Amino acid sequence: MTELHPDLRENVRMLGELLGDSIRKFPGQDCFDLIEEIRAAAKADRRQESGSGQRLEKLLSELSDDQMLPVTRAFSQFLNLANIAEQYHGIRRKQGHHADMMVESLGEVFQRLLEKGVDPDELHRRVTELSIEFVLTAHPTEVTRRTLILKYDEISNCLGQLDHDDLLLAERNEITTRLRQLISEAWNTDEIRYQRPTAVDEAKWGFAVIENSLWEALPRFLRSLDRSLREATGKGLPIDAAPIRIASWMGGDRDGNPNVTHEVTREVFWLGRWMAADLYLRDIQTLRAELSMWEATDELRAEAGETREPYRAVLGQLRRRLLKTRDWAEACVNGEPVDDRDILFGNEELIRPLQLCYDSLVASGLDEIADGLLLDTLRRVHTFGLPLVKLDIRQEAGRHAEAVAEIVGELGLGDYANWSEEQRQTFLVQELRSRRPLVPRHWTPSDNVREVLDTCAVVAQQTPESLGSYVISMASQPSDVLSVILLLRESGMQHPMRVVPLFETLDDLRGAPATMTALFSVDWYRQYCADRQEVMIGYSDSAKDAGQLMAAWAQYQAQEALTDVAAEYGVHLTLFHGRGGTVGRGGGPANRAILSQPPGSVNGSFRITEQGEMIRFKFGLPKLAEQSLTLYGTAVIEATLAPPPAPEQAWRDMMDWLTERSLKAYRDVVRENPDFVPYFRQSTPEQALGKLALGSRPARRKPTGGVESLRAIPWIFAWTQMRMLLPSWLGSDVALKEAAEAGHEPLLRDMMARWPFFKTYVDMLEMVLAKADLRIASYYEETLVEPAYKPLGKELRERLAGCIRQVKALKQQDELLLDEPVFAHSMRVRNPYTDPLHYLQAELLRRDREGEGQGKVPEQVERALKVTMAGISAGMRNTG
Repeated sequence: MTELHPDLRENVRMLGELLGDSIRKFPGQDCFDLIEEIRAAAKADRRQESGSGQRLEKLLSELSDDQMLPVTRAFSQFLNLANIAEQYHGIRRKQGHHADMMVESLGEVFQRLLEKGVDPDELHRRVTELSIEFVLTAHPTEVTRRTLILKYDEISNCLGQLDHDDLLLAERNEITTRLRQLISEAWNTDEIRYQRPTAVDEAKWGFAVIENSLWEALPRFLRSLDRSLREATGKGLPIDAAPIRIASWMGGDRDGNPNVTHEVTREVFWLGRWMAADLYLRDIQTLRAELSMWEATDELRAEAGETREPYRAVLGQLRRRLLKTRDWAEACVNGEPVDDRDILFGNEELIRPLQLCYDSLVASGLDEIADGLLLDTLRRVHTFGLPLVKLDIRQEAGRHAEAVAEIVGELGLGDYANWSEEQRQTFLVQELRSRRPLVPRHWTPSDNVREVLDTCAVVAQQTPESLGSYVISMASQPSDVLSVILLLRESGMQHPMRVVPLFETLDDLRGAPATMTALFSVDWYRQYCADRQEVMIGYSDSAKDAGQLMAAWAQYQAQEALTDVAAEYGVHLTLFHGRGGTVGRGGGPANRAILSQPPGSVNGSFRITEQGEMIRFKFGLPKLAEQSLTLYGTAVIEATLAPPPAPEQAWRDMMDWLTERSLKAYRDVVRENPDFVPYFRQSTPEQALGKLALGSRPARRKPTGGVESLRAIPWIFAWTQMRMLLPSWLGSDVALKEAAEAGHEPLLRDMMARWPFFKTYVDMLEMVLAKADLRIASYYEETLVEPAYKPLGKELRERLAGCIRQVKALKQQDELLLDEPVFAHSMRVRNPYTDPLHYLQAELLRRDREGEGQGKVPEQVERALKVTMAGISAGMRNTG
C-alpha cells in the first residue's frame, strides 16, 4: 500500500502537534484529551475494530452544546493544515517520490510533439498565437475566510523555509516558533464569516490573487515558455505575445444576483485600475533603481530630454502618470472630484515608454539588462494591461428581451414578446443597420430595464482591453445575441464586444448547433464578429438537469457539432468551459479534461472558469500558480497539435445506449419520485447552507423555488457534505449495470483503452465513488430522516454500492483508485478527521432543527454546525 511521502507525513505530523499545543493552552488539557479520545475512536472505527463505531457515536452524542464547538473546530483546523502540507508538497523543491504528482514540463511536451512529426515552425506559430483565458468567478464555494487564507499562505512559506538543508539550529527554531505563532493565531481566529461579502469584496479578493500570486507567477511561466520554445524551435516568444489572460466575473455576473448592479460594476472597473496602477508603480520604482546606465538610443534621449540617466528620466515621467492614474481611480471609487488630465487609460500609453527603454537597451548591447525585470514588466502589461483583469458581464437572456420589448412597446412598433424568432431577428438586424437612435428620449423605463440599460452604458465607457465577454445565460436563439449588441450600441458602444451565448441545460446543448448556424447565417452578425466566436458550455446546470453521464455526452456532442458549424462558416471558435471544482460540475484534473475534448475543438484557444476554493488550490501561491499555468498550457498546446482520435461509430452508439438509460434512471428519481425532495431536504444540510455567508449571490434563483430552482453549487454541496455525492453517479449506476448484463463490458473496456473522453469519465466516476461513504450517509439518514422516506434512502445506498461494484468490475480491480495510490492514501489519512465532523454535523442538524421548531437555536450549536460544513469541505477538498 502506498504511503505518504516521508517529508509530507512529517509536515502533517508537525503541524498537527503544533495545533495540539494551541488547544492545550486554550480551551485546555481536558478539551485536548477529549479530542484525542475522539480521534482514537475514529481511527479504530475505520479499522473496524469491534465496538469502535458505537464508542465513537456515544462519545459524540454525549457532547454538550458548549463542547461541540471546540471539538468541531479542532478537526476542521487539522484538515486545513493537512491541506496546506499537501499543497506545499506539490511544489516543494525536494520531490523524488515515484507517486508524487509531477507536472510535465513545457520542454518535455514540445519534444514529444516534435517526435510525433509536428513541424517546428508550426509549433512556434501555435504557441505564439496561443490564447488561454482563466475567468475568476465569485461562485460561493470558498468557505475559508480571507483572514485565515493569509495565515495559511504564510504557514506554507514557513514549510518552504524549513526545506533548506543548510539551516542553523537557531534559524530552524526561529521558523518553528513562527509556525507555532501562526497556528495559534489561526486557532484563536473565528473561521466563520458572519456577514456575506459584497460583490465588491469578492472582486477585491480576485485582485488579491493577482497581487499575491499571479503577478509573480505569470512572468516566470512566460520565461519558461520562451526558453522551452527557443530550445525546441530556435525561436523565442515575442514580447507582445500574451498566451495567458486573466478575466473575472466578480462584479460583472448579475445572473440571479440582484446585488450586482451597474454601480457595482463601475466601481469594480475603477478598483481594477487602482490596483493595476499600484502594482505597476512598484515595478517602476525598482526599475528606476536598476536602470542607471547612460548608453541609449537617440529615440530614448529625445524622450528623456537633457539628462545623464535617460532611462530613469523616462521611467520618472511614467511614474508620475501612474501616480495620477492611481489617484484618479481612488477618487472615482470614493465619489470625489476627479482630475483625469494626463492619466494612463489605454494600454499603449503604458507599453510605449517601457518598449522604448527595452529597444534602447538592446540596441546599446545591454540585452542582459533588458531581459530582466523590464521584460517581466512588459509582459505583465501585455497580459494584465491597465484594467488588471478583463471583466465579463453575465445576464439572463430574458432581461435583454424584456428591455427590447419595452422599447418597442414605447415606440408603438408592436408586441416584441409575442413576435416569432424570425420577426425578432428581422427587426434587430434592421435596427443594427440603422444609424438613428432607437431608445426614445424623455422615456421612463421600468426599474429592471433601466438597470440593463445603465449596465450597458457603464460597459460602453470602457476601453476594449477592459472587457472580456458579455455572457448570455439561458440563450437559445440568435435574437438573444443580437438584442445585446443592439442595447450596447444604443448605450454608446463604439467597438464590438464579444457576445457569448451560454448553453446550459440538456435541451440548450442539443439546440446549440442550430442556434449558432442561424446566427452565422446573419450576414450583419458575421461582419460584426469578424469570423471569431466564443460559445460557453455550462457544466453545472446540465449535470443537475440530466445527470452526470448524460450531461458529459451532451457536452461532448455539442462541442463536436459547434466545431463543425464554425468550420463550415470559416469562423474561429473558442469554447468557454463553465466548469466547477467537483465532478458533478465538470471538475477534475484539468489536463485530462482538456486532452479528452473532441478533436478540433481546442484550436489554440481555451477559456475556463476558475471558481471558489479551486482558485486558491490552483493559484493561491506563486509556485503553485506557475505549475497550474504550465499544466493548462501544455494540455492546450497538445490538444491543438495532437488532438485525440474521433470516437468510432460503435463507441457513439454505446454512449447513446448508456445515456438513454442513465437519463431515465436519473430523472425517475430526481423529478418523478415524490419522496425525493423531502428526503433530500431531511438527509442533507441543504436548508442550513444559507447560514454560511459564502458569497454575495443567493443560493436559489427563486426564493420560494424547490430543487429545480436550487443553484448547482448548493445542490452538489449538500450531497457532498453527507458523503452520498448523488449528482455525480446517479444514472451511471443503472447504465453500467445494464451494460454488464447485456455483455457490453468488453466494448466499454475498449473505449476506456482508446478513447480519452470515456476513460476520463470512468476515472472521474471512480474518484467520486472513492469519496462516497455508505456508513456515513446511513448515519445522516438514521439521525435526520422520517421513517416514511427511509426506504428511498436504502434504495439509493444500494444503488451507490452497486455502482461501486460495477466500476470495480469494469476496471477489473478489487479496490477503487488502484491507479491513484497517493490520492487513495490521502483520503484514508483524512477519514479519521472527517468522520467525527460528519457524525457531529448530523447531530448538530438534529439539534438545530429541534431548536428552530422551538423558536430558538443555541448560538454554540449554530456556530459548530457552520464549522462542520467548512471542515468537511476542507476534508473533501471541495465545496461545490
